Amino acid sequence: MVTNRFEIATLGGGCFWCLEAVYQLVKGVEQVVSGYAGGEIAHPTYEQVCSGSTGHAEVVQISFNPEVISFENILEIFWHVHDPTTLNRQGNDIGTQYRSVIFYHTERQESIARQSKENTERSGLWNSPIVTEIVPFVNFYPAESYHQDYYRNHPEQLYCTVMISPKLDKLRSKFAHHLDN
Repeated sequence: MVTNRFEIATLGGGCFWCLEAVYQLVKGVEQVVSGYAGGEIAHPTYEQVCSGSTGHAEVVQISFNPEVISFENILEIFWHVHDPTTLNRQGNDIGTQYRSVIFYHTERQESIARQSKENTERSGLWNSPIVTEIVPFVNFYPAESYHQDYYRNHPEQLYCTVMISPKLDKLRSKFAHHLDN
C-alpha cells in the first residue's frame, strides 16, 4: 500500500518490541507502530493476543519512503534480525502470536515477498527451512501505548538487553548503510 510518498509494510517476527527497535533505526522509515494483525476479533488487547486464542500475531506496521529504502531492503533486514525457521516461536517467546509472517498490502508486495523468501532460502543464511507465512493484509490494531517505543523508553530492561540489543548490534554490523546514525 502506498500513502502519499510512503509505503506500508506489516511484519511479524516474534515480539513486536524487537522489530520496532530495529526498524526505528532504518533510513527512510517514517514510523513504526507495534500492534496486532491476522486475527479473528476486532481491537484485541495484549492479554487476549497473549492467550493465543485470537489468531493475531504481534507485528509492526512500518511506514517507509520507497525512494530511500525499498520493500526488498525492508525484507532483507527482516530475514536477518529474527529466526524465520522456527514455527510460532522466537527464543523463549512461544505461541502463534510470535509467528514469522509477512502481511502483504499489494500484489507487488506479495510477489516481492515470495521472491525474497525464495532467495533467502537459497542463500544458505539459515540451515533449516523458512516457515514464514506470506498472507494478505486484512487489518491492523495498534498495541496499547505502553508497548510503543518500548526499547527507546526501557533500554535497561532485561528483555531489552538480552533480546533486543544483540539484534541492534547485528543490524549495525550488517546493514550500517541502511541506518540513520
